[in-house]
Amino acid sequence: MKMEHTTFPSYDYSDLSSEPKEPCNHDSSNLLGAHISVLYYFLFAFSLLGNGLVLIIIYRFERLTTVTNIILLNLVASSLIFMSSLPFVAAYMQISEWIFGSAMCKIVFSAYYMGFYSSVFFLTLLTFDRHLAVVYSLTAAPVRNQRYAVISCVLVWLVSGLACIRPMLIMNTFRHFNQKIYCEEYPSTLPKIDVKKLITAGFYIQLFVFLILPLAVIIYCYVRITITVISSKIATKFKTVRLIFVIVLMFFICWTPFNIVELLHGKLTTCEGKQRLSYALLVTRNMAYFYFCISPIFYTFVGRKFQNYFRHLVVSRFPSLKKYISVADISRHNTSTKMTGTEVSDGRGRCSLLRHQTDNMKNQHGNV
Repeated sequence: MKMEHTTFPSYDYSDLSSEPKEPCNHDSSNLLGAHISVLYYFLFAFSLLGNGLVLIIIYRFERLTTVTNIILLNLVASSLIFMSSLPFVAAYMQISEWIFGSAMCKIVFSAYYMGFYSSVFFLTLLTFDRHLAVVYSLTAAPVRNQRYAVISCVLVWLVSGLACIRPMLIMNTFRHFNQKIYCEEYPSTLPKIDVKKLITAGFYIQLFVFLILPLAVIIYCYVRITITVISSKIATKFKTVRLIFVIVLMFFICWTPFNIVELLHGKLTTCEGKQRLSYALLVTRNMAYFYFCISPIFYTFVGRKFQNYFRHLVVSRFPSLKKYISVADISRHNTSTKMTGTEVSDGRGRCSLLRHQTDNMKNQHGNV
């Protein structure tokens, strides 16, 4: 993700031995981006509130050592890391100049890339774990333990951190023709490193690692989940399948267009081509931002269980609302790792999708 592609000047890096050419004129898209960037402050505040609420509910009502909760906590952390960069990005877009210094340039955009990349992988890991819990509810139970969750999360952070090395190396502040200071991927000279190949590698990393691989895993997992749920003869299966469809559709709508447009934009070599795609990239980028802002909240509160936790929390703070809010009893002992009705295993093999009695299955799958 190269921030300069839409909101800031685009430079010709084809010849890194020469001085950068005059940047393309993106004044019209810059103006629109400056207005839209006001939403980033809202997204930042909403993310703090929503993800904070997720953390409170998990702490109050759930076990912090279960597989899904460990992954969800890391997803919340990655979302907050990403959102912490948005106020700086918004200010950058509004004044079209970086005013926070060279050190903050690397820190802010390191957080930006780390949060963005890790969010993609944690969403994929969450989907894969749900697939294990539903499709292989008996055989996967011994594997889905705390160690498995911790190792998986560490690997996600490690891969995301390695992917951030490239932007960290070439993100720099510089002053250009208009005397304004920019914080962009600037091809300065790096010892023993071919910067041109480093920039090209970023394109393929994002294409294969952060687009094709996550989409392939998510599609495969949800197809298997859907087949398993339908074949299980559960009364609420159609509601469950409908929820699965909505989750996949949201991921496609918010994540795929941004990657496709950005990859096309990065391959263009003419100013005219970049200008034509600048508006599309601006819109799809904001869609992706919104998705990663709400993803931990969405994955949590689509379940009736977490909705009930939220009602308990509200009623405990405002007892006068109890007569208006229906609240079911909570048994912490029976709390499982599921977040939606498609996941019914607690990671210890206590529940099996195919061995539940009808009432219990309806209760489990009613959580969606």
